[in-house]
Amino acid sequence: MAWMNFLLRTRGRQRLDWTDVLSYAYLVVGLFTMFAPVVWLVMSSFKTEAAIGQFPPTFMPYAQKTVVVAGHDKPLPLFTVTLDDGRKREMAQVGRIGIMANMVDPAAPEERVQVNIRQREPVNTLKFAWGNYTELFGKFTFGTYLWNSVFITVVATLLTLLFNSMAAFALSKYKFRGQKGVFFLIIATLMIPPTIILVPVFLVINQVGLLNSLWGVILPAVATPTGVFLLRQYMLTIPDELIEAARMDHASEWRIYWRIVLPLSAPALAVLAIFSVMWRWNDFLLPLIVLSKNEFFTLQLALNSFQGELNTQWHYLLAMTVITLLPVTLVFAFLQRYITTGIAGAGVK
Repeated sequence: MAWMNFLLRTRGRQRLDWTDVLSYAYLVVGLFTMFAPVVWLVMSSFKTEAAIGQFPPTFMPYAQKTVVVAGHDKPLPLFTVTLDDGRKREMAQVGRIGIMANMVDPAAPEERVQVNIRQREPVNTLKFAWGNYTELFGKFTFGTYLWNSVFITVVATLLTLLFNSMAAFALSKYKFRGQKGVFFLIIATLMIPPTIILVPVFLVINQVGLLNSLWGVILPAVATPTGVFLLRQYMLTIPDELIEAARMDHASEWRIYWRIVLPLSAPALAVLAIFSVMWRWNDFLLPLIVLSKNEFFTLQLALNSFQGELNTQWHYLLAMTVITLLPVTLVFAFLQRYITTGIAGAGVK
């Protein structure tokens, strides 16, 4: 494969040059630093609640093996016990008082042995807790949270692409008095932290009656200065002769925008779509102040609600976190080939 040959090519012909060794070492360290936490998160999401609390932690989702013992209604946890004479036996724990545990042999349940908890080790087996994912839909109205996040992300992204591209088209292809001033004013808003305008935004949303509404999260973030700047810079590279030729053919301004400018700006639109999906999907602060009813919560708010004061269900929290990562990962995987083209094209002028 071409990409494999590209990755394996070296500077030295017969053997690896020192620069090859340094480059591969740098890439391996960078790959591990970036993806090791994500891989650990994914593997931990398949652990049971007891396995997550084990110390020292394990990478693979191991769970303690259980065995059915006669005379006991529930399966008992299995341990490898080191007896006083040095022999090792697999025994089930019936109960525990302090540092002493009552153990029985599953084959001879009438015989009980008391051992120190330091003399035993749990018998673990590889077990993927698929229930962490399947039980989400039944316990936490996960489907409602997922739908709210998808609706906000999709609608806000489409509106962001529409309004930002229209503003960028006007600023790049029309000549009018104050054009540069308007553009600089839009760019200047990048210096204003979002938290400063949070109170005015809340007051406006409250006045128009959009509290506890998904549209109250969508509309305030539709127009972004970053999107206008990115698309405007890219549209400057589109030849004005194409637009003049379309006008000579009696094409309307809307037709020029929709049939000529937008298709030619596809790489920049893809980049903005990726940014917008990440912004909307991961947004927490705006939904937090706009949405107070549980049925309107997004996934990010639901994740926060899982963390109780006394108890946190980490196995569900980790599984839900993995699910929230998937949409952004898929969007990036499908549109990543446009990133370099779009950013490079936006920086030409």
